[in-house]
Amino acid sequence: MAAKNKPNEIYISRIYDAPVKAVWEAWTDPKQVAKWWGPRGFTLTTHSKDLKPGGTWVYTMHGPDGVDYPNKTTYYEVEKYSRLVYDHGASDDRPALFRVSVDFSEAKGKTKMEMTMALATPEAAAETKKFIKKAGGDSTWDRLAEYLSKESSGKEQFVINRSFNAPIETMFKMWTEPKHFSKWLAPTGFNMEFIRADIKPGGSSFYFMSNDSGMKMYGKAKYIEISKPNRISYTQEFCDEKENMSRHPMAPTWPATMLTTVELTEEGPDKTRVTVTWDIHGSTTAEELETFIKGRAGMTQGWTGSFDKLEEYLAKA
Repeated sequence: MAAKNKPNEIYISRIYDAPVKAVWEAWTDPKQVAKWWGPRGFTLTTHSKDLKPGGTWVYTMHGPDGVDYPNKTTYYEVEKYSRLVYDHGASDDRPALFRVSVDFSEAKGKTKMEMTMALATPEAAAETKKFIKKAGGDSTWDRLAEYLSKESSGKEQFVINRSFNAPIETMFKMWTEPKHFSKWLAPTGFNMEFIRADIKPGGSSFYFMSNDSGMKMYGKAKYIEISKPNRISYTQEFCDEKENMSRHPMAPTWPATMLTTVELTEEGPDKTRVTVTWDIHGSTTAEELETFIKGRAGMTQGWTGSFDKLEEYLAKA
């Protein structure tokens, strides 16, 4: 699908673990959309919304830096539970930035969302894509996944996606072969080394991360599922050099054990989307849960740094 897009278009696809009706209502109900719309750290105030062809949605985005961004969306197509077409980025004193088409379809009990942003020229699309990445705009769709999970199951999750210019078989190796994994996973400024790596269902790994300041963090992972080439899941926790469980050295109230689920989705012959979901694993305290919820911006920053390193590593390879 992505390979067929025009050069002046930006295409985004997501699968949400929720029925189409729930996803549609999360998009169109002002009370719900206020809980997830926009990059992490942004909030939303809706002033008016008339969901019909020719109708408008007037709202203000409030940035984490205190800056307000007025917006006026005009709808051109509204097919309930199926399709939206609208202009994005306009206000009373500026024209729209691009035309958006969003299609919602049922996919084995889940919802497939396909979005196309059409700009005037390929150059404008390339610049907009860079701006969206810099502003963290793609986290909007991760926030939607988190919101839908909370509404359906009560679970608090962290979700992040990134598309890479690499075949799915290559991406699977990046996540399952220690010689690759250790080159990019560590946060920016840290290096990673495996002391033991048995990456298979039922296997485990023991590793450490270090930086130039001499800081060293140990961790271990236990692998639950490895389904080539689409899915990997494992638990991970901090530990000491003897593999005894310990706490995050910079966040003592961080949950003791996390469940990481990695899903790889083919978006073309040489393009793969990576979806990482973090869940708290096992029992947790109210304080730990609050630390997890408030830490999503930091998690985004950490994974973004790792994904940037992965892009560089793939380019060199």
